[in-house]
Amino acid sequence: MVVHSAADVTSGTEVSWRHLDEDEVDRIFQALADSTRRDIMSRTLTEPLSVSVLADEYEMSFAAVQKHVSVLESAGLVKKNKKGRERLVSGDPDTVRKVQQLLDRYEQLWRQRIGRLDALLSDEPGPEPESPIGKA
Repeated sequence: MVVHSAADVTSGTEVSWRHLDEDEVDRIFQALADSTRRDIMSRTLTEPLSVSVLADEYEMSFAAVQKHVSVLESAGLVKKNKKGRERLVSGDPDTVRKVQQLLDRYEQLWRQRIGRLDALLSDEPGPEPESPIGKA
C-alpha cells in the first residue's frame, strides 16, 4: 500500500507530496543544496529567529543571510512573521513533510526495483563458480 498523505497531528490538515509541482520541487532542492540554508532550516524549525540572530552565527554579511532566508522563503521552506519591530523566521514543517513523503516515494520505487532484481537473479541459476585451487 502506498501512502500519499499524512495527517498533521496538531492541526489535522493533510499534507501530500502530490501537492508539489515540478517547479516547487526544483526550488526546494536548490534551496537545500546550500549548507548555510540547511543550517538556517534546522535552526528555524526548532524556534522562530530573527534574521539578525541568524546572521550573528555566520561569517557573512547581514544582507547575505537575508538573501539565504529569501531563497528558503521562496521555496516555501520558511515563513516570516512580524512580531513587533522584528520579522521572525520559522521553518515550515508542512513543506518539510511533503519533501519527506516525496523522498519516501523515491525510496519505495528503488526498493521495488531492487526487489524485482533480487527475484530475477534468484530465479535463474548462475554458472558454477570456479574453484580458486584449479581443476583436479
